[in-house]
Amino acid sequence: MNSSTSHNKQRVFITGANRGIGFEITRQCLARGAHVFASCRQPDRAVELKELKTEYADMLSILQLDVTNQAQIDAVVEAVQEEVSGLDILFNNAGISPPEENSRLLESSNVLSVLHVNSVAPIIVAQSFLGLLKAGEEPKIINISSQLGSITRKSGGNGYSYSASKAALNMFSRIMAFDILPEGVITIVIHPGWVKTDMGGKSAHLTVSKSVRGILQVTDKLKKQDAGRFLAWDGVEVPW
Repeated sequence: MNSSTSHNKQRVFITGANRGIGFEITRQCLARGAHVFASCRQPDRAVELKELKTEYADMLSILQLDVTNQAQIDAVVEAVQEEVSGLDILFNNAGISPPEENSRLLESSNVLSVLHVNSVAPIIVAQSFLGLLKAGEEPKIINISSQLGSITRKSGGNGYSYSASKAALNMFSRIMAFDILPEGVITIVIHPGWVKTDMGGKSAHLTVSKSVRGILQVTDKLKKQDAGRFLAWDGVEVPW
């Protein structure tokens, strides 16, 4: 933890915190001494989160959140406000990846569902937490994207919804970054690498713990001039 935040317990909110990258962000932030608000759609089934709760009873709050449900977003904002006066980091990590797609299998309802979760919801969640973030210390919004959202790097077919949703998230995030920077909030999108998770699959080469260590290092070092950037977990710029 950098010197600017070490004197005060960091307050962190994470979406999609029950598995994969979201769970590991939760685990590593708790290990660093942060107060973590971990949200997911079905907390009752989040076995690993519950186990963490026994270890970090006073530092971990588990909240129910479907990021497409405005009433639930409002409820978690209220719940966080009851516990802390500000938020230092928001990790928009929740995302879905549809089954195999090609130009003959697309259904508009499926595409729109992916866009809602992956592109629109992170911006709505960020907007809803803006008051708490503005009251935080060096507040940051970290939107978990993917290099699959890089138009420059796209060189093959398939993956319509997921790739397009991450490209849309990148643009939404870049616009928001410039919009809220005057209010002191730094926003970036980050590519976590090809990680061994349920979504990344077994052939991925990066462990989730190494990816998240990198993400947290990048987050710690962010300056105002970084707002709106598309970075990888190791701090390297990703082409748009």
